[in-house]
Amino acid sequence: MEIKILNGKAVAKQLEENIKIRAQKFYEKYGYKPCLATIIVGHNPASEMYIKMKMNACNRVGLDAVKIEIDEQADTQDVLDVIEQLNNNDKITGILLQHPIAKHMDERLCFDSIAVHKDVDGVNTTSFGKMTMATDAFLPATPAAIMEILNFYNIELEGKHAVVVGRSPILGKPVSMLLLNHNATVTICHSKTKNLQQYLKLADIVVAAVGQPKFIKGEDLKEGVIIVDAGYNKGNIGDVDMETCLDKASAYTPVPGGVGPVTIAKLLDQTMTAAENNKIKKLIKK
Repeated sequence: MEIKILNGKAVAKQLEENIKIRAQKFYEKYGYKPCLATIIVGHNPASEMYIKMKMNACNRVGLDAVKIEIDEQADTQDVLDVIEQLNNNDKITGILLQHPIAKHMDERLCFDSIAVHKDVDGVNTTSFGKMTMATDAFLPATPAAIMEILNFYNIELEGKHAVVVGRSPILGKPVSMLLLNHNATVTICHSKTKNLQQYLKLADIVVAAVGQPKFIKGEDLKEGVIIVDAGYNKGNIGDVDMETCLDKASAYTPVPGGVGPVTIAKLLDQTMTAAENNKIKKLIKK
């Protein structure tokens, strides 16, 4: 059986080329660049690396990017104050609060304070509700990336049984809703699911989003399964033990080079869309 590699770099490249064209047209028409503002609390090395990658990607496609650093000893209100300033700043197109923030802060309250029209990472509860109801909303970037990859490679979802292993509010839950909206039959599992293997054995598509390295083994899967590995653990290791799974898979996303590059590209895509939507609304009001 020939195994198809679902190369995220190719998907991200196409997305970035499209964003670059849109960004140039936007600048020529309005005289400024859409801007993504990223807030980071403390000095988490992984978060710092992710932000650097996002800012570099903004530069590649012609978007502006700013980073706002908040001391780890600050409190929730300090983060809320920064978000309010960004909400009210017309030059800021999209707002991203880098997860995780300090444990003593109320992360959910902070996420929900981001204006929905600037919530380009889809973390606001309202954004989640709109997405669930299949109405216009910015999507969490990683679930959006997964759907973009499946669409790019013409993976049929209707009637397929998708098993999502993971239930986080920014990955497992939203990707489950997106798959359901595309007429897949979805089973949501997680690290505490009993007899997980019995569910995985039935899956046409497996989305691994549990946050544990090599958690899913080849013996758990049926022949011909499509594997989307959304895990990213220390040492560039995914949530799937791919060495044991390749004999079973008909297609898979590699780690690295699979979901990751597309996640950043979708964040920029939604930042661009936020800028375009905002201008359309202002023209309608006039």
